[in-house]
Amino acid sequence: MIGADLKAGLQQGDPRRSTAPPARLAERFGKRRAALGLALGLAFVSVTASAFYRQVIETQFLQDEGAKRFLRDREIPARRGIIMDRNGEPLAISTSVATIWADPQLLIARADAFADLARALEEPEEALAARIAQYADKGRRYMYLQRRVEPHRARAVEDVIETYRLAGVGMDTEYRRFYPGGEILAQVIGFTGIDDQGQEGIELIRNDQLAAKPGKRRVIQDGHRRIVEEVEQLRAPVHGKDVVLSIDQRLQFMAYRELKRAVDEYQAIGGSAVLLDVRTGEILALVNQPSFNPNQPRRESAEARRNRALTDVLEPGSTVKPFVIAAALERGIVKPHTKIDTAPGVLRVGGNRVRDYRDLGQLDTTSILTKSSNVGVVKIARQMEPAALWQLYRRLGFGSATEVGFPGERSGYLPHDSGWSSFEHATLAFGYGLNVTTLQLAQAYATIATDGLKRPLTLFRRDRPPPGERVFTPATARSVREMLETVVSSDGTARRAAIPGYRVAGKTGTAKKATPSGYVDGKYQSVFVGMVPVTDPRFVMVAMIDEPSGEDYYGGFVAAPIFANVMPAALRLYNVAPDDPKHPLILTSAPEAKR
Repeated sequence: MIGADLKAGLQQGDPRRSTAPPARLAERFGKRRAALGLALGLAFVSVTASAFYRQVIETQFLQDEGAKRFLRDREIPARRGIIMDRNGEPLAISTSVATIWADPQLLIARADAFADLARALEEPEEALAARIAQYADKGRRYMYLQRRVEPHRARAVEDVIETYRLAGVGMDTEYRRFYPGGEILAQVIGFTGIDDQGQEGIELIRNDQLAAKPGKRRVIQDGHRRIVEEVEQLRAPVHGKDVVLSIDQRLQFMAYRELKRAVDEYQAIGGSAVLLDVRTGEILALVNQPSFNPNQPRRESAEARRNRALTDVLEPGSTVKPFVIAAALERGIVKPHTKIDTAPGVLRVGGNRVRDYRDLGQLDTTSILTKSSNVGVVKIARQMEPAALWQLYRRLGFGSATEVGFPGERSGYLPHDSGWSSFEHATLAFGYGLNVTTLQLAQAYATIATDGLKRPLTLFRRDRPPPGERVFTPATARSVREMLETVVSSDGTARRAAIPGYRVAGKTGTAKKATPSGYVDGKYQSVFVGMVPVTDPRFVMVAMIDEPSGEDYYGGFVAAPIFANVMPAALRLYNVAPDDPKHPLILTSAPEAKR
């Protein structure tokens, strides 16, 4: 039936019928099937080849690209070395603090958090927003928000991160320098910069020893720069080495307190003091006024940072007279009791005059030091050739820097004797026409304390005394010490330097300040140099007050009490026995409790 209908339809010419024979239709369908299979095969080959290429051929490239996005090398912080005093007390230490960083590309979209973030960082919101925008505009992905912040500030930032769920803000650990002594040791220790490198003082001198070398680690971090996994340590951190100074923090504190008191009391513009252990050449205390707090941001003036004991010079005035007397004793020109007539208190030298503060009349060599006679010491100095005096000053260290190696230390000024006039020969005998630092003056007096040996000075602890250079014979040095003891007696100019129970030797000096236009009336530098005990000196101390105000500006009045107030503590701490039988040290004790 169906076949009949089909046949009828073909005969009637149905347009939907195919005119192709069945064999041709089969061939057409076969070709289409083959083309589809070929296309599918090609697609499979393409996908397989692409996967093969990426997994085998491009493996290293893809790994490198992944590493760029997720592998990072992070620094492992290392601690800078500790600076300690001679007894192991820390003077400069490094404490761990937080450094806050951000990805500006992520943070710029969170302006809603800027106000609280700025408040936590304790900086103006406008300034913070401007910094973030600046880094974001440059396409940067890393910036410091603040480095080495205080713990309370770091905690405040953590609260903001948690509250706002901030992405792209994190913290790293760094080390910040802290100075327990503050202003008391500021000019000695110095300070470091933001990169933890020494800028001044011991921090600069020993930077190579103190400096730390950070380590490095490789980590995997996410898109918010948070560490996901530790991969490996590339380099171990190397902590800095510790440094031990000769400074005794206890004596440093007492010297600083007394110097500051004197500067304030006499309304001076500044001052300095140095305390030496003459047996080793170690500097036990070195203080200056004014000072600064190295723990605060750098806002202090250059004046406050200056280590005046090494960088400022002064004309030593009468403090050089003992050296002139020592040279004359060595040459047999005078003896301790040789008579010298200083009347009428004025001596004409060339076209100029040398004066005493009054007519002191007939004096002996010892009394010239006791009364600090300019006329007497000039009469003795003129019996020696200028070259002899110049060579003596050079051997004492005047005109050349000490060996402490402190940055900015001055060498002072000592003119060569070939250019001296007769008046310069005279003035150089009582301390005018040359200039020295406070430290140089201390070293020179240490030669008298050590029986004529000049030892190199140091700011670092020594285990044994270094060899010294002979300047005077032991007999001369001891003789001069005994002569200087009279200066601290009731007849001398330094009565205020006396210490009960101990024989003290010393010398005062009060010199007018020189300016480019000449000496200025009313401006003085007042000095006292002392040593104790006379029988076997252990300590030498120099105290200098710069421009004390008022009528009491003499070294014996404003500088000598600093010595008298500091030295008893040094003698007690170092167990130095009293040596004055005439004025024994009286020790009192509480009465026994009744039983």
